Amino acid sequence: MPASPSTARAINDRLALRLLQQEGPLTAGQLKQLTGLSRPTVADLVERLTAAGLIAVVGEAGEQRRGPNARVYGIVADRAHLAALDVRTESVAVAVADLVGRVRAEASVPIGDDTGTGPAVEQAVTLVEHVAKEAGADRLHTVGIGAPGLIDPSSGELRDSTGLPEWHRRLVATLQERLPEARVSVENETNLAALAEQRDGAARDRDTFVLLWLGHAPGAAVVLDGALRRGASGGTGEIGFLPVPGTAALPSATDCEGGFHSLASSSAVVALAAECGIPVTPGEQTSAVGVVRAAVAVVRAAADGAESLTPGAEAPPPPAPAPTARFLDALADRLAVGVASVVAILDPGCVVLGGEVGQAGGEELASRVQDRIARMTPLRTEVRATTLGGGAVLRGALLTARDRAQEELFTPGEPPPRPSPDW
Repeated sequence: MPASPSTARAINDRLALRLLQQEGPLTAGQLKQLTGLSRPTVADLVERLTAAGLIAVVGEAGEQRRGPNARVYGIVADRAHLAALDVRTESVAVAVADLVGRVRAEASVPIGDDTGTGPAVEQAVTLVEHVAKEAGADRLHTVGIGAPGLIDPSSGELRDSTGLPEWHRRLVATLQERLPEARVSVENETNLAALAEQRDGAARDRDTFVLLWLGHAPGAAVVLDGALRRGASGGTGEIGFLPVPGTAALPSATDCEGGFHSLASSSAVVALAAECGIPVTPGEQTSAVGVVRAAVAVVRAAADGAESLTPGAEAPPPPAPAPTARFLDALADRLAVGVASVVAILDPGCVVLGGEVGQAGGEELASRVQDRIARMTPLRTEVRATTLGGGAVLRGALLTARDRAQEELFTPGEPPPRPSPDW
């Protein structure tokens, strides 16, 4: 059944806007070439989108640089402003961007364990307002939040989770109260990181993969056939609760100690380094990142020295000091336990080691894990290092906010959805 004229116009308009988003500013002639539409149809849609305030002339192209054919059209980036939040147990990071996703301002603030719920929420909301003002945003159209914990699939709410600060849940509701015109949504932080890795990072060529998040606590996100899988209760990827060998006990419904968390959390990584003879200062999340980064640097330097050896020279010493090499190998052994379990169930073909620790380990750690997986399972699996690191959560939150805003604004004639008071 052929589309009605109004439906056809809406389809053409969205197609043109998507092209302008992906390709950047274009002339009417370039839009005609890329869309396959007739010249009159392109002229009509350009007029409609300009009148709607969605696109504007941003320059001229061609040798003569004048006349209608030389006009270059681009999306009106200031038509809407977006905010993205990366909410951690002890900090909040905020970025504010325009409609095409260009970040205009960003900042972060630490929030200590001893900060009360009310003051913590106020600190975070004040940061959002400050960054928005710095970005020149009078109002925020859409806010995307990444936070640890379970998201209820039916309501979109951040569920109350043992071990996570109460201010996380209060923050979402308070932001909606303080920003009544904004569309506020929250998603699990690891899921957002996976989205960012798929769109802009290590998994750009994959429609099926698993992200293993390695930061303060381990997590996983599952993308199958291009779609993020959340599970019946929103708990897909809660790998910290996975029972594994090598731990002293089993995890419980309220405590993941004894599960994979005991092998791969930042505190576990720091303890492992100490066991291998590497002096570290336990208790800080950054210690795990620092110790992995230092170990990788030593291994890499040793490998570079071996490669630069001239022919006929005396054989080099071992490729890395024993404690450093032993630490990376032991860490790879631990990670392989969790990765092998995921591979046996999902056969994703690709696992990305994400988060701050995954980024610090880089290819040296990823290749070690891949070697072990190849010995543990017949299912061929490529293990890659993140290209976005800890910034993947904020990037994923911004991408979802941009998609949601564009979905609404790029659909002419449809009223915007009302924000849910429960968010």
